[in-house]
Amino acid sequence: MIALITGASSGIGELTALRVAREPGAKLVLVARREDRLQQLAERIGGETLVLAEDLTDPEAGNRIAAAVKERFGRLDLLVNNAGAGWRGAFAEVGTENLRRTLELNLFAVAQLTEALLPLLRESAPSAIVNVASTAGRVARPGSGGYSASKFALIGWSDALHLEEKPNGVHVGVVNPGFVVTEGFPQTELVENRSTRWMVSDAANVAEAIMDCAKGKPERYVPRGYGIFAALRILAPGITRKVLGGQAGAAMRTSVTADAPSADGSAPIR
Repeated sequence: MIALITGASSGIGELTALRVAREPGAKLVLVARREDRLQQLAERIGGETLVLAEDLTDPEAGNRIAAAVKERFGRLDLLVNNAGAGWRGAFAEVGTENLRRTLELNLFAVAQLTEALLPLLRESAPSAIVNVASTAGRVARPGSGGYSASKFALIGWSDALHLEEKPNGVHVGVVNPGFVVTEGFPQTELVENRSTRWMVSDAANVAEAIMDCAKGKPERYVPRGYGIFAALRILAPGITRKVLGGQAGAAMRTSVTADAPSADGSAPIR
């Protein structure tokens, strides 16, 4: 298996790379902006691992990555679109510009890379694309409208892409993490509260969900119970809004997701 993972320098991407590396005959392509972190991970994995330091919002990044993968391996069996970020803030405060830059990274950069790699994935079929979206792509919270919009769009695009590419032997799956404990986001408030602890998972569980989707699952929530929120959003939208707007949603409103910005306003990219 030749697998390419974006946002592989930390968090979900790093754990996914380590998980995929356990598959028989796996060879990895690690993509992120921080080359030093990628090199350290490649040394841990060993074997024939290709490191590509790229900013995925660069219009030419996809073509450079596709050319490098084709030259080194000649095929691609799995693409994990994990890189993403979010900038918190109410729309009245952060405006359209925040929406635009979030969509640029979480949707258009993903589509651009996928477009560049799709011919190789078709040639390598059966193959798979796994897009790491978010539970926020099914249920929006205040202060994260731009992030939710980007992930709602990513999920809708992924569903259409699967139907288009299934005849070509390319499966497309979606993983929707909720609150995930990572190096930069320990989710302390949720973890320390007994009533909300169940809502928190870790990056290793997301990596397993990504492997499930790589092997044919259409969609996975992490933790699995988050699927309840998505169902309620459809079946009882009024109740969902009431819950998220009241005290029960306070912890969710003040906590950050696995790829949301840090307290200083910066937004790390997975």
